Amino acid sequence: MKLFTKQTATLALAAGMGFAAVSSAWSAESLQDVMKRRGLSQQNLLAAAKTYVPTGGRDEFIAFSSGGQSGQMIVYGIPSMRILKYIAVFTPEPWQGYGFDEESKEVLKGGRIDGKDITWGDTHHPALSETNGKYDGQFLFINDKANPRLAVLDLRDFETKQIVVNPIFKSEHGGAFVTPNTDYIIEAAQYPTPFANKKFVPLERFNEEYRGGVTYWKFDRKEGKIDVKKSFSLELPPYSQDLSDAGKGPSDGWSFTNSFCTERYVGGIEKGRPPYEAGCSAKDTDYMHVINWKRAAELVAQGKAKKINGMDVLMMDVSIKEGVLFLIPEPKSPHGVDVTPDGKLITVAGKLDTHVSVYSFEKIQAAIKAKKFEGKDPYGIPVIAMQDALHKQVQLGLGPLHTQYDSKKCVAYTSLYVDSQVAKWDYCEGKVLDKISIHYNIGHLMTMEGDTMDPKGHYLVALNKLAIDRFNPVGPLHPQNHQLIDISNDKMQLLYDMPVPLGEPHYVVAIDAKMLKPGVRYKVGTNSRTDKPSAGAVHAGEEHTDKKPGKVEVFGTLIRSHITPETIEATVGDEVTIHLTNLERAQDETHGFTVSTYNVHASAEPGKTVTVKFKADKEGVYPYYCTEFCSALHLEMEGYLLVKPKGYKEIKVAAAKAEYTKADYDKQLKKIADTQAVIDSVVGFITSQNYKDFPDVVALVEDATDQLNRMKESKAKHEEAAKKQDWQQATLWAEQVWQYQVKAADIGLRAKTYLEQHGSHKVGK
Repeated sequence: MKLFTKQTATLALAAGMGFAAVSSAWSAESLQDVMKRRGLSQQNLLAAAKTYVPTGGRDEFIAFSSGGQSGQMIVYGIPSMRILKYIAVFTPEPWQGYGFDEESKEVLKGGRIDGKDITWGDTHHPALSETNGKYDGQFLFINDKANPRLAVLDLRDFETKQIVVNPIFKSEHGGAFVTPNTDYIIEAAQYPTPFANKKFVPLERFNEEYRGGVTYWKFDRKEGKIDVKKSFSLELPPYSQDLSDAGKGPSDGWSFTNSFCTERYVGGIEKGRPPYEAGCSAKDTDYMHVINWKRAAELVAQGKAKKINGMDVLMMDVSIKEGVLFLIPEPKSPHGVDVTPDGKLITVAGKLDTHVSVYSFEKIQAAIKAKKFEGKDPYGIPVIAMQDALHKQVQLGLGPLHTQYDSKKCVAYTSLYVDSQVAKWDYCEGKVLDKISIHYNIGHLMTMEGDTMDPKGHYLVALNKLAIDRFNPVGPLHPQNHQLIDISNDKMQLLYDMPVPLGEPHYVVAIDAKMLKPGVRYKVGTNSRTDKPSAGAVHAGEEHTDKKPGKVEVFGTLIRSHITPETIEATVGDEVTIHLTNLERAQDETHGFTVSTYNVHASAEPGKTVTVKFKADKEGVYPYYCTEFCSALHLEMEGYLLVKPKGYKEIKVAAAKAEYTKADYDKQLKKIADTQAVIDSVVGFITSQNYKDFPDVVALVEDATDQLNRMKESKAKHEEAAKKQDWQQATLWAEQVWQYQVKAADIGLRAKTYLEQHGSHKVGK
């Protein structure tokens, strides 16, 4: 222990000398020197100060960005723009074991289409759950455009819990959008197809048999899952439906969905016909769909829907007859329909128009009530004249695309794709307030909680499609560029460029970080994907292996720094199932697990039970180990899978071992005593402080106590072996006692440091 203490002191001294050297370097170089050396301006320093989060600090907002072609989600902080996590959704993700352990495979199974696994996805538009039109920080929803799927993520642990497949669509761009209390999640189709599954219909029958649609997925908040049986869809014309938004306040109960290619043009460039882009943009306007979804839900409940592929579908003739569905001309090729925070106005921008059009919900309702329509579309849907519904039309620039709102009344921001700009404008008075250039070709933009009834202002993120020259070259495929803009003043200020290297994000939502309350550990034995106790969970001392003909099932545990069991035996052809429960209670003590060459991996956060399953199809010796660096003896957290050939006969071989003496045992006892003195000192400090006021420290104390309690069995074993003068067993079991001490000391020192850094104080005895 003295050697251990001396080494520790030496390291501390070296660290101190290093800090002193750095401090000296800092004092030798002034701020002006740094500015000159790096070519920085006062404006650069101001931008840096606005985005800088000191070490150990936390961001004001948390952003959830779609991951595009990765099929995943990206989480980052604002204003620091630090990437915090990737969340696996539609595609396997090795670090988290997603798609490699049995629990996550079960989630991915929900996304199978026609009985086949779909292992890629194209995530586009995330939505946070809302209560009374405001983010509540409980759930996150995301769509897959390529394969018509929707996923539910629980923000208690940032994991995907459910994937559902839309049975009547073949693609969908317009998801996910929630109603003000998250009763429904709105998902609109993109490219029209026949509703019938796996049925060929020639394009010549496009107008008659191809259809668009919008689905309202019923969300069960208590279960944290979509209730497929209580969900329904509306049949819509074969226009390409796009994005949606739900009404709020006075417009609650209604939803609004864009569309493009209302020409219903069918291309065929290979046949000499003009391409889709020519035929789908020939008209000056497309249609905004105005839908009374509350009335639609009532009609479905009354049995007026038609079952198609198991989905309740309200057909167009019923929607028209019952006053559920209306159309209004909108600027052509729109991408975004955005309801103002007060729910009174709806903003639409068309990429092939220079204007944004602001519609009045009050005027729309007046036209419907008066049955004032300019006509019907080819399918008999009433069309409200644009002028009868307009509040304002404002010319912003080239390629207006998507709009978000500020905390300041009447202030909105719209992306200008062609101009590569963001326009700030007043939708009440209809005037432009400011513009700022971005880099380059902005798609969506996002303000803090800017699509709720209570926008927070402060910042805007521009999701730019091209980065070009903004970052160091990394080959022909460039990262995407998310630019952070300060919108707290009259003039917008560009603060930061963030490269996004995981797919092409399409949209992002951001929430006040204080609204998120994720856990740091699970109740021991939890299946995190179902939030229920795992059938494979065991506690310490309950580990066992069950063997049946053709099957080996292991019920094991993980804790610093060993896997129990450390040997698993199987015969060629056996199905091997391994359940492992992480017994740790300390925050961030995750363990991983893999078996060499068997293509399995699991990530077990504290308390979580994970399962891997595979067929032992080849004889041999296969190491398994913890894949997450967890302690000083991480590399020793190992074991062997022994796969024997069929008919193998056991041969007795003496176990490999090192020889230990009484002197070695005595040395171990001295080390244990010295370490216990350190532990007692740390415990004395912690218990002298108001540590119970710090939940993180309480959890660390519980974990350290658990480690120390594990010493009892090992202590009894080394003492019993010493009585028999079996110095081999005595020394090794004494070493195991010390290992528990070291882990307890490590946790205790972390708790002590935490208290020192967070202003604890002494308490009376």
